[in-house]
Amino acid sequence: MLLAAFLATVIGISDGDTLTVLTPDKQQIKIRLAEIDAPEKRQAFGTRSKQSLSDLCFGKQAEVKPQAKDRYKRTVARIKCDGVDANAEQVSRGMAWVYRQYAKDHDLYVLEHGAKVEKRGLWSEPSPIPPWEFRKMRRHTLSRVVQYV
Repeated sequence: MLLAAFLATVIGISDGDTLTVLTPDKQQIKIRLAEIDAPEKRQAFGTRSKQSLSDLCFGKQAEVKPQAKDRYKRTVARIKCDGVDANAEQVSRGMAWVYRQYAKDHDLYVLEHGAKVEKRGLWSEPSPIPPWEFRKMRRHTLSRVVQYV
């Protein structure tokens, strides 16, 4: 059973789609932003995406609306920081893709299209690589390296 929506303070930013909140009862909860996927740290715009989420949320009051738990036991949620939908804002700024495999909110696709047309953030790159493709390529490369060791 998932938690109801709750308020917490954002105390950490891991990357462009993951943060840590502290609840009023001092519980730390790692949150994965639902329906979006930000560039990996070693990927183009990875650092900028993390900074963007930090600018949006770090040290601020967040309204957390849990949707699920992921395989890493993180709470997957929509987040509003000081009233701003962080999931949607990251997409709008060109700091994250809509995570097609999990997206239910059609408005995210509209925001992504706008960012793409206006070449905001990662869309300023000639051929941005979605993080799920980047991870797949890295797994493939790493598995080939392991075979030769």
